[in-house]
Formats: sequence, C-alpha cells, structure tokens
Amino acid sequence: MDLPSLLAQAEPAAAPPGPGGLIDLVPYVGIAVLFLVVMWLPQRNEQKRRDAMLKALKKNDRVLTSGGMIGTVANLSADGKEVTVKFGENTRIPFLRSSIQSVLTVGEASEKT
Repeated sequence: MDLPSLLAQAEPAAAPPGPGGLIDLVPYVGIAVLFLVVMWLPQRNEQKRRDAMLKALKKNDRVLTSGGMIGTVANLSADGKEVTVKFGENTRIPFLRSSIQSVLTVGEASEKT
C-alpha cells in the first residue's frame, strides 16, 4: 500500500474545538449582573429613604427605635449624631440617630402600642 491510500483509509481528523472558554462564561456573567441589579438597586433606594427620614428628624416626632421602644424626640445634639428620646414624663434616654428605625404618624403609633 502506498501512502495516499493509507491516508484515505485513515479516520478524518477530529473537528477543532469550538470557541474559547470565554463564551461558556457569558451566562454566568449575565446571572451575576442580574443578581447585582436585583439585590443592589432596592437596597440603595431603601438606604436613600432611610437617610432622608433621619435627616428630617425633628423635636416632638414620635419614633420607633431599633430596640422596639416608642417615644418622642426630646432633643437633637448639636453634632446631629445623638437623639434624646422621651418615654413618659420623666424618662429621657439618649440614642444614636442611626438607631431610630422609623418616624411614626399618629395612626401608626396607636397601632404599635
């Protein structure tokens, strides 16, 4: 047998591999981007709302602390980091502004108590 007939009888060469591994990563990158958008945007909007609520905090607002205590803002410190909350007539407790969970309206305060 000669060489050309041997080559004709040999199996065809395997097909070259497809596109590189980067194409295989595209779905994973897409899922990661979608996950970031779904988790990050609502959290950012909630943080903006909370920051605006804490900046607008003023004396005589009814507030709910992160510990679940409902009281009235009696005093705001000069540096703006501390809030004194009044519970009852004679009880005043200082809190960090960040520990105020929400400002209550008249209807919300009566529902919580």
